[in-house]
Amino acid sequence: MEKLPKVALPFIIGVVVLLILLFKSAVTIDSGQAGVLYKTFDEGVVTDAPPLGEGFHIIAPWNKVYIYEVRQQELFEKMKVLSSNGLEIQIDASAWYEPVYADLGNLHQSLGENYLQRVIQPAIRSAARSVVGRYTPEQLYSSKRDAIQDEIFEETKLILSKQYVQLNEVLVRDVTLPNTIKDAIERKLKQEQESLEYEFRLVTAAKEAEKVIIEAEGKAESNRILSASLTDKILQDKGIDATLKLANSPNSKVIVIGSGDSGMPIILGNQ
Repeated sequence: MEKLPKVALPFIIGVVVLLILLFKSAVTIDSGQAGVLYKTFDEGVVTDAPPLGEGFHIIAPWNKVYIYEVRQQELFEKMKVLSSNGLEIQIDASAWYEPVYADLGNLHQSLGENYLQRVIQPAIRSAARSVVGRYTPEQLYSSKRDAIQDEIFEETKLILSKQYVQLNEVLVRDVTLPNTIKDAIERKLKQEQESLEYEFRLVTAAKEAEKVIIEAEGKAESNRILSASLTDKILQDKGIDATLKLANSPNSKVIVIGSGDSGMPIILGNQ
């Protein structure tokens, strides 16, 4: 009975050591993450093999695993940049990015876990300064927001093309101008709108006047043609027809329509 503790002690120590080794060797990688293996007694960061995927892994207790988020992430940036005429503009932008999964080892080896601060933020800030510097405040405020968004995306993507990072989208959420510049631009836009409306009214009035002139010319031409076709004989015949119709009216009394061949007036009337 006295020898039992001495026999059990090595076993207990062995179990404890085994548990420590298992604890040191076991790695669990959650959903949306991946692990970069670092071999302490070998070549360091493993770059020639895929990263460790989601789930439970057993590694040598002297090695390490660096876990990275591999889902799409968002960077929100407020940047103060200069327009083409030197005015300070504030840009609120978002960048959607993720590490290149297959190159996660290279990313860890060359940039490390804080790759966001080392390459992505400087890249988007540099691209924003370059792009906004090509435009005036008026263009940024009114018609060029989509254009600068696309250009910032393309320039940032070019900078990050060899940094083992995938840029998915850049969104310009807001462009803030100094209040004095903003008010001046709004007044100018309002004046331009009023000028366009005035020009539209002038064009409309001119078309209406042209329409009236064309209608008047048409009526005048019609009257001219009609007058040219009416001879004295036709007018006399039409006058006689009208007089005869009037003479047959029950209300007519005495009507003089002119002289006959004898020089005496022709008198028509009801009894």
